Amino acid sequence: MKKLLLATVSIVALGAVARAFGADLAAQPVQPLYTEAPQPVAAAIYDWSGYYLGVNGGLGSSSNCWDFDGGTPEGCHDATGVTVGGQIGYRWQAGQIVLGVEGQGNWADLVGSNHSIAFADINQTKIDAFGLMTGQIGYAFDNVLLYAKGGAAVTSNTYQISSTLTGAQLGNSEHVLWGGALGAGIEYGFAPNWSVGFEYNHLFMQPATVNFTAPAGGTDRIRQDFDLMTARLNYKFGGPILLKY
Repeated sequence: MKKLLLATVSIVALGAVARAFGADLAAQPVQPLYTEAPQPVAAAIYDWSGYYLGVNGGLGSSSNCWDFDGGTPEGCHDATGVTVGGQIGYRWQAGQIVLGVEGQGNWADLVGSNHSIAFADINQTKIDAFGLMTGQIGYAFDNVLLYAKGGAAVTSNTYQISSTLTGAQLGNSEHVLWGGALGAGIEYGFAPNWSVGFEYNHLFMQPATVNFTAPAGGTDRIRQDFDLMTARLNYKFGGPILLKY
């Protein structure tokens, strides 16, 4: 009986201890065997590489100085007005450096005139079109691009002489001038494949030797510089967004 009683008490005591120990284990959080390393967050960057096509519009001003027979100054005037056109190009991006080439063609309505200080004439210059063929180098801050450009420029010009007294046309000549261009711009990628920007260009044109027929007669040497300010909208072919870690 003593052995049976001792065995019964031992079983009851062991049961109570087991229940208490089990409750204590249940209260403890389960520790994982390993912890997962935090995953890096992907950052979106804008890629400027690829072909693009766009439109532009703005203002232009051309300084034109006339010298009769290359030696008698007749004065200068600014041919000013509006312009609209388009551009097509290609860019390569390596890191934050962006290189590119671009062709641009614009219609223009730039007109200016002055009274000749040597004759009783009015000298007029009209620019109706121009084009640019340039290379670009830029630096990208994600979807903001700052760039400089340079290359060749061409302008289509009409030169006219009119009588100060009667207003009658005395001479007319059309010339295409070639020169160089330097410029700079900023462009902002505001949506996938779309960007908007602002650009300034200065054109250094070669002097033109213009021969006027009778009744004006004679030859004028005309020097031309050109300032151009345009807003631009481009569409780039291909996906502009990359993911990097």
